[in-house]
Amino acid sequence: MVGTQSLKYDNQIHIIDFDDENNIINKNVLIHQAGEIWHISASPADKGVLATCYNKSKSSCVYFNALGKDIHQIFTETTLLQPSDSKVMTCAAVWRMPKELESGSHESPDDSSSNTQTLELLCHLDNTAHGNMACVIWEPMGDGKKLISLADNHLLLWDLQESSSNAVLSNSAALEGKGQLKFTSGRWSPHHNCTQVATANDTAIRGWDTRSMRQIYYIENAHGQLVRDLDFNPNKQYYLASCGDDCKVKFWDTRNVTEPVKTLEEHSHWVWNVRYNHSHDQLVLSGSSDSRIILSNMVSISSEPFGHLVDDDELSDQEDHHQEEKTKEPLQDSIIATYEEHEDSVYAVEWSSADPWLFASLSYDGRLVINRVPRALKYHILL
Repeated sequence: MVGTQSLKYDNQIHIIDFDDENNIINKNVLIHQAGEIWHISASPADKGVLATCYNKSKSSCVYFNALGKDIHQIFTETTLLQPSDSKVMTCAAVWRMPKELESGSHESPDDSSSNTQTLELLCHLDNTAHGNMACVIWEPMGDGKKLISLADNHLLLWDLQESSSNAVLSNSAALEGKGQLKFTSGRWSPHHNCTQVATANDTAIRGWDTRSMRQIYYIENAHGQLVRDLDFNPNKQYYLASCGDDCKVKFWDTRNVTEPVKTLEEHSHWVWNVRYNHSHDQLVLSGSSDSRIILSNMVSISSEPFGHLVDDDELSDQEDHHQEEKTKEPLQDSIIATYEEHEDSVYAVEWSSADPWLFASLSYDGRLVINRVPRALKYHILL
């Protein structure tokens, strides 16, 4: 799904369907009648439901936003600095796409303009008391009825009720202290029974327990400049990746946050996105304002450091029996590929949820690029 940012015309969400066998891209367009789209997140439980963060004038609606998987804060921080009395606000809402588009195997209509459909509004996430929305994140497992929104310095936990037509605020927490107390991004961990969320504000990363809404870890200066994005390792419960304006990607063990486990310094400008592969966690994507996407093989800190799946017990067993059998050395980390098809800043990279070897990237000029993991690496991992 790709969202547009138009000030003149109705904004749209483009549903992009990639036919891998025939190497064809099909596209359907949905009207998003609520302003420029800054962030899109799909429900993990209902493929027809999604949440957006968007800009809107206070006079016509009370909803707006400034961050996300797409074109995030470059406008709010650099080029379109809003005056203090701005009438624009950042909001969030939950939508449903038409039933016929949920299947994921649709063809583009011959005349897309005549067949344009509109998203059905399910409910707003009311942020009038909490400030501008930064992003919306869904509970990774479960029935798709829980989500979190980050609004200025507030972390808000919502329950969707009545077929998602109503959002009830069930719990909240607020940032306190010095510095820039506005969330920029967040990620819900798929581990620990989905009770932990990581958030970024300024140069800091915080972990939260969603049951008590209390802080459970704090990385004060995770990056030298603004932290842009976070992602949890899908296979290792304590591992978290982060990226930021210091041009770095860092990997953390949340049990000991004094130092990162690994640091990548391959980009030459702000890093906007970092994403673990959903299946093979040694594969990590990062996208940057240097117009490049880098695919890294972080095998030494993956769930397969010796080329096969291991757990903590197996590692300790190997240490116990190192005199009887020489332990294999972990495989070496490497940069697999650097992709330079974009001519402008890359603001979004995402792995396909259907095909672990496929990923997409989106740049400031509106170019969407779909790429595959190199075939040689794919077979090396599988075999």
